[in-house]
Amino acid sequence: MYLKNLTLRGFKSFASATTLALQPGITCVVGPNGSGKSNVVDALAWVMGEQGARALRGGQMADVIFAGTSGRAALGRAQVDLTIDNTDGLLDIEYSEVTISRTLFRGGGSEYSINGTPVRLLDVQELLSDTGMGRQMHVIVGQGQLDAILSSTPEERRGFIEEAAGVLKHRRRKERALKKLADMDANLVRVLDLTNEIHRQLGPLARAARLAKRASLIQARVRDAKARLLADDLASARAKLAALQASDEETTALRASLEERIAASRAELACLEDAERAASPALERASAHWQELTTLTERLRGTLMAASQKVAMKATAEPAPSGEEPEALEERARRAGREDAELAGQVEAARSALAEATRAREEAEDADESASRELARVNRVIADHREKVARLTGDASTASSRLEAALAEAERAWGTCRAADERAEKAASDLPAPAPADNPASATGPAAPGEEGGGAADAHARAVAARDAARARVDELLGVEREARAERARWEARRDALAQLLTPEDGTAELLGRAGVLGQVAPLLRVRAGYEDAVAAALAPFADAAVVDSLDRGMGELEQARAAGRSLRLVVAAQEGQRRGDAPAPSGADPSRLPDLPEGAVWLASVASCEGAAAQLACLLDGVVSCDRELAECVLALPGVRAVVTRDGDVLRPWSIEGGRQASSVLSVRADYEEADRQAGQAGRRMAEVSARLDEANADLDRRIREANDALKALREEDAQRAKEAEVLARAQSAVQAARAEAERARDAARRADEQVEWAREREVAARARLEGADTAGPPESLEDAQAGAQGASRAAREAREAENEARLALRALEEQSRRASSRARSLRQAAAAEREERSRYAAREAARKAELATASDVEAAARVALEAAERALERAASERDRLSERRVEVSQEVSDARRAIDAMGAELAEAASAAHRGQLAVEQTRLRVEDVQRRALEELSLEPDQLLEEFGPQVMVPVLPLDPDKVEEAVGAEPSAYVRAEQERALAKAQRELEKLGRVNPLALEEHEALAARHKFLVDQVQDLKKSKADLLRIVADVDRLVQESFASAFASTREQFEHVFGVLFPGGHGDLVLTEPDDMLSTGIEIEARPAGKKVKRLSLLSGGERSLAAIAFLVAIFKARPSPFYVMDEVEAALDDVNLTRLLAIFKELQQTSQLIVITHQKRTMEIADALYGVTMRDGVTTVVSQRLAD
Repeated sequence: MYLKNLTLRGFKSFASATTLALQPGITCVVGPNGSGKSNVVDALAWVMGEQGARALRGGQMADVIFAGTSGRAALGRAQVDLTIDNTDGLLDIEYSEVTISRTLFRGGGSEYSINGTPVRLLDVQELLSDTGMGRQMHVIVGQGQLDAILSSTPEERRGFIEEAAGVLKHRRRKERALKKLADMDANLVRVLDLTNEIHRQLGPLARAARLAKRASLIQARVRDAKARLLADDLASARAKLAALQASDEETTALRASLEERIAASRAELACLEDAERAASPALERASAHWQELTTLTERLRGTLMAASQKVAMKATAEPAPSGEEPEALEERARRAGREDAELAGQVEAARSALAEATRAREEAEDADESASRELARVNRVIADHREKVARLTGDASTASSRLEAALAEAERAWGTCRAADERAEKAASDLPAPAPADNPASATGPAAPGEEGGGAADAHARAVAARDAARARVDELLGVEREARAERARWEARRDALAQLLTPEDGTAELLGRAGVLGQVAPLLRVRAGYEDAVAAALAPFADAAVVDSLDRGMGELEQARAAGRSLRLVVAAQEGQRRGDAPAPSGADPSRLPDLPEGAVWLASVASCEGAAAQLACLLDGVVSCDRELAECVLALPGVRAVVTRDGDVLRPWSIEGGRQASSVLSVRADYEEADRQAGQAGRRMAEVSARLDEANADLDRRIREANDALKALREEDAQRAKEAEVLARAQSAVQAARAEAERARDAARRADEQVEWAREREVAARARLEGADTAGPPESLEDAQAGAQGASRAAREAREAENEARLALRALEEQSRRASSRARSLRQAAAAEREERSRYAAREAARKAELATASDVEAAARVALEAAERALERAASERDRLSERRVEVSQEVSDARRAIDAMGAELAEAASAAHRGQLAVEQTRLRVEDVQRRALEELSLEPDQLLEEFGPQVMVPVLPLDPDKVEEAVGAEPSAYVRAEQERALAKAQRELEKLGRVNPLALEEHEALAARHKFLVDQVQDLKKSKADLLRIVADVDRLVQESFASAFASTREQFEHVFGVLFPGGHGDLVLTEPDDMLSTGIEIEARPAGKKVKRLSLLSGGERSLAAIAFLVAIFKARPSPFYVMDEVEAALDDVNLTRLLAIFKELQQTSQLIVITHQKRTMEIADALYGVTMRDGVTTVVSQRLAD
C-alpha cells in the first residue's frame, strides 16, 4: 500500500488543479521558502481528516481555501483528492485503489467521499485507523512537530505509540461503549422510575378495575330488575286497559236511557211554565199600582215634613246691622280730601324750586368744565415749550458727537485704504506672469483633462450601473431562494405530518418490516381523486391494514397480538388462481348488464382498483355505489346494489347507516401525502435551480464590484491630478483679487467717511441755531391765571349741587305726605259705601223671609189632607197584590217540583257522563302508561314490548344474578326462581343502594388496568434487556481494556527495542531508552524518553542541545515507524537543524524506512535530494503555487 496520486484544487496557494503522481520509495519536494511546499503536507493531513485549523497553520478552517491574489479572484471551495494503492488489501475495503476526497465550501459546508461515495469523517478515520494514519497523524512530521513531541507530556507520547499500534480504534470503541453505558444507565434509571411508578399505580387501578367489574354486575342486576318490573307494569297496564274499555261500553248505554227520560220531563215542564207565565201579568199590574201609591204616599209625607221644617225656620227674624253711620264716614273722607289738595299745591311749588336748582347746577358744572379745559390747555402749551427746548438741546449734543465720530472714522478709513493699496501692490508683484491670452495652449490645455475626466466618469457610471443591476439581480434571486426554501420546508413539514398520520394506531404498525409482511394496503390501491373517503369507508377496516404473504403467517401474528393485548387488521395476499384487481360485476352479474345509475352516481369498482397483494379486497367494492345522500334511497332500490357510500365516507345499506365521521380517511391522507411529497420534490428542484443561478449572480456581482472599484479609483486619481494643477494658479489669483477688492472697499469707505463728516458738521450748525431761537422766546400763556379761574368755577359748581340736593329732599317729603292724605280719604269713602250696601241687603232679606213663611204654612195644610187620602188607596192596592201573589206561588211551586225532577235526572246523566269521561281518561292514562312503559323499555333497555314480555314477563323464571365478582361462578349453577314483584323491587333497591355506595366508578378502569399491566410487563422486560445490555457493554469495556493492554504492551516493547537501535545509529556510543511512568497501570501509564549521548551523563531531554533534541525526537518517531510500520511517512524539513554528520546518520535511517514504507520529504538539503527516487520542484508565481518539474529515478 502506498500513496499514488495527490490532487489539489483551490487548496491554499494551489489555485489550479495540481496533481502529484507519487511513487514507492523516497519522494522529495523542493523549492524556495514560501513557495507552498508545506501546503502539500497540510493537504495530506487535511484530506485524511485533520480538524484543527492551527494544525494546518491557519486561524480558521476557511483559511485553507485559495484567498485570491491581485491578478486572480478568490475561490469558493477547496478540494483535495488522495488516491491510495490498496493492492495488498491493507485497507478494509474491497477496492484495489481507494480515492479519499474532502471538499470545503466557503460558506462552511464540508463533504467527504470515498471513491465518489459520500461518507462521514468517522468513516474515513475508521478506514485509516489500522494504518497509523489516525487522529494523531504521527506519520506526518510537520515543521515544529519535533519540538511538539519533545514538549509533550508522557501521556501524549503514549498516544503516538497507541495510534501506531492501532489501539486508538479500541479506545474509540471503548469511549462509545462508555457513552452508551452512561446513556443506558440514565435510560435504566428512567425505566426503573417509570416501572416503579406504574407498579405503584397498578394497585389503585386494580382496585378500581374490581370496583368497575362489581359496578357492571350491579348494573346488570339493576337492568334485570328494571326489565322485569317494567314487564310486570306493561302486562298489568295492558290488562287494566282491556277492563276499562269494557266498562266504558256499559256507561254509554246508561247515558242513552237517562237522556230519553229527561226529554219527557222537559215537555211537562214547558206546560207548567206556560201557566206560570199567564198568571204573571195581573200580578205585575197590581204590584205596579201598589208601588205607585207607595211612592206617592212617601212623596206627600216628605212634602209635609219639609213644609213643617221651613215654617219653623222662617218664623225667627235676623238681627239688624250695628256698624258706623255712612254719613259720618263720608264727612271724614271730605276732610281728608281737602288736606290732600293743600299738599298737592305745596308739591308743585317744591317741584318748580327743584327744576330751578337743577338748571343752576348744570350752568355751574359747565363753567367748571370750561375752566378745567382751559387749565389743561395751558399746561400742555407750557409742557410742549419745555420739551421743545430739551429736544433741541439734545439734537445739538448729538450733532456734536456725530461730527467727532465722523472725523475719527474718516481718519481711520484713509489709513486702512493706504494699507490695502500696499497689500494689493505686494500681491500683484508676487503673482506669476500669466500666459498670453492668444496662446493656443491656454485655450486647449484645460480642455484635455476635462475630456479625460469625462471618459473616466462615464466608465465609472457604467460600472456603477452594472454593479447595481447585479446587486438587484442577487437580491431578487435571494428573495426567490427564500421563497423556494420556505415552500420546500412547508411541503416537507406537511409530508412528514401526513406520514405520521399514515401509521396505524393499533398493533398493525408494529408488523411493518417483519418477515412475511408485504406492507400496507393503502399503497396498493389506485383511487380516482375525490373518491378516497368513499373507497376507504367501503373497504373499512382494511384500508390501512397490513398485507401478509399467507394465512398461516397472519394466524401467527394474530396469536402474538392477542398475547400482547393488541388488535390487528391483516389482509392475506392473493395467491395464484385467485382473484386479481379486475373484480367481477356485483352479485356475479355481467358488467354490461349492470343497471343504469342516476347522474352523479358511479360504481366504486370503476373508480378504484386493488393491485398486487391487495387484489382480494376488490370483492368489497362489488355492488357498492358512490353518490350523494339525496340519491341514496333510490340507488339502494336498484338491483345489484349492496350499499351506497357518499364522498364524505357515510355508508348506507338497506338495513344500516354508518357515518358522521369528520376525520379524513387513510386513503385521503395518503393522497395528500403523495401530493405533498411531489410538491416537496418540485420545490427542492426549484431551490437547487435558484441556488445555481444565485451562485452565478454572486460571482457576477463580485466581478461588477471590482470593476466599479477600479473605475472609481481611476476617477479619483484623475480628479486629484486636475485639482493639483489648478490649485497654485487659483490660490495666487484669489490672493490678488482679494487684495484689490479690499483696497477698493477701503477707498470707498474713506470717501463715505468724508461725506459723513460734511453732513455731521451741517447738522450741528442747524441744531445750535434752533436751540438759540427757542431760548429767546418764553412760554405763550400764564399758568397762575388759569389755575385761579378753574378753582372758582369748581367751588360754584359744588355749591349748586348742594342746593339741588336740598330741593330734591323737600319735594320727596311733600309727595309722601300727599300720598298718605289721598289714601286715607279713599279708604273712608269705600267704608261708607260698604255700610250703606249692607243695610239695604238686610231690609230685602227680611221681606223675603216673611213671604216664604206664609207660603210654607199653606203647603203644610194641603199636604196633610192629600197624605190621608193616599194612605187609604194604598191599603186597597196592597190587599189585591197579596191575593194575586199567592196564586203565583202555587204555580211556581209546581214548576219548581218539575225542574227539580229534571235536575235530578240531569245530575244522574252528568254523573254517568262524568263516569264515562273518567273511564275514557283512565283508558287514555292506561294507554299512555303502556306507551311510557314501552318507551322506557326501548330507551333504558333497548327492548321491544313483545321482546320485553317474552324475556322478562312475570311468567319467566328469574335467574340468580350475583353482586360480588367472586360469586359469579357459584351463581352460574343456581336454579332460577318464580317472579315476585316485591322481591324484584327489593333487589332493585338493594342494587341501586350498592351502586350508590360505590360512588363514582371509572368505566374504563378494566381496560386501563389491562393496558397498564401489559405496559408494566413490557417495561419489566425492558429493564431485564437493559441490564443484560449493560452487562454486555461492561464485558465489551473489559475486553477493550484487555486488548489495549496487550496491544500497548506489545507495541511499547517493540518501540523500546527499536528506540535503542535507532538511538545507537543516530548517537554512536550513546544510550537511549523509553521508560513507563506507571508500569503497574498499562491503561494510563505515560512514557518518558531517556537520552544519554556518548560522553555525557545527562538523561533529561531538556539538558540536551537543540540538534540533539531534534535527533532524539526523530529517534522516537523512527522507533515507532520501525516497530509498527505505516504505508507512508511525510517529513517536512526535519533535517533543517542538523549538521552533515547527523544528516548522514538520518539519511541512513531514511534508507532503512524506505525498505517498508513510502517517504515524502520536504527538504532544502542537497544530500537528501540525492537519495530521492522522485523529485518535485515547486515554485510560486503571482501568489499561485505550481509544479514546474518532475524527475523519476532510473
